[in-house]
Amino acid sequence: MTKKTTRRNFIMTSVAVTGGIVGGAAMNKQTQTKVASVEIPTTSTIPERVLGKTGVKVPLLGLGGAGRTPVDKSGKEKEAVAIIETALSLGIRYFDTAASYGASEEHFGKVLPAYRNDIFLATKTGRRDRDGAWRELERSLKRLNTDYLDSWQLHHVSFMETLDQIFGNQGVIKAMEEAKEQGIVKFSGITGHHEPDVIAEGLRRYPFDTTLVSINAADKHHPRPFAPAVLPVAQQKNVGVIGMKIPAYGKLLQPGVLNMQEAMGYVLSLAGVHCCIIATESVEMLQSNVRVAQQFQQLTQQDMGAIEQKTASVWQENTFFRAWT
Repeated sequence: MTKKTTRRNFIMTSVAVTGGIVGGAAMNKQTQTKVASVEIPTTSTIPERVLGKTGVKVPLLGLGGAGRTPVDKSGKEKEAVAIIETALSLGIRYFDTAASYGASEEHFGKVLPAYRNDIFLATKTGRRDRDGAWRELERSLKRLNTDYLDSWQLHHVSFMETLDQIFGNQGVIKAMEEAKEQGIVKFSGITGHHEPDVIAEGLRRYPFDTTLVSINAADKHHPRPFAPAVLPVAQQKNVGVIGMKIPAYGKLLQPGVLNMQEAMGYVLSLAGVHCCIIATESVEMLQSNVRVAQQFQQLTQQDMGAIEQKTASVWQENTFFRAWT
């Protein structure tokens, strides 16, 4: 038995002891699924797109596991479970979290294992070294109560020198490749909200399957916007693109700026974007966001320009997260 096989078996055994494992192929909607108290639709209630080279169809809207919401807050299990179960019942299949998102992985791990065959589950590591990343991956799998990830992503990659660490001899990319080889991870991803040129260079250096980047209608006015820097590279390499920070933590939804139809519609109308993730503070907010996604219509260039005009004078306060590293 090889060391790699031993490590995979160790992970599977650990997860099973923690709470049971549920494996299978993601996104299978051929038969009605009813587990526990949530019945999920057999056909998509939200328009879908193929997530680049992954070949997996995902709904236009996924559930984000951060954003200072009940999903990532300790002591909010009841509220978090209600949001996650509602997301499933409304047709959301893409669930995004990270090792650093508070209680998010644990909350997802209480609900999603029963539906593992029908969802796309992504988490992230902020570690840049191989061994540290493996430890974080093992912890994430235990928290999520699963023996595999659909996507494991490098979290908040912000500087060129970070890329050098990632691709170094003992960089995190080694752990990512080993995890994919062992079947613990299906797809690899890179994420960022700080510097688009860094993400674009990461996509040039390595065949990532997906990228998660901050794109909203205000970012158009930033001196270094994400869309023109990242999307052409992603399209060239058939990388699945997931948009985040769509309403800028709700700041874009202030009176006189945008509504969610405009904020979400703008991002989903950009060439090369396949879907978006939005965190939610309540079941009611989630329901409203899903209705917007269900009614999505591709915007015209004239519509896009009108939305950009609305954000021209408020872009700085709606791209504040670009300073985060």
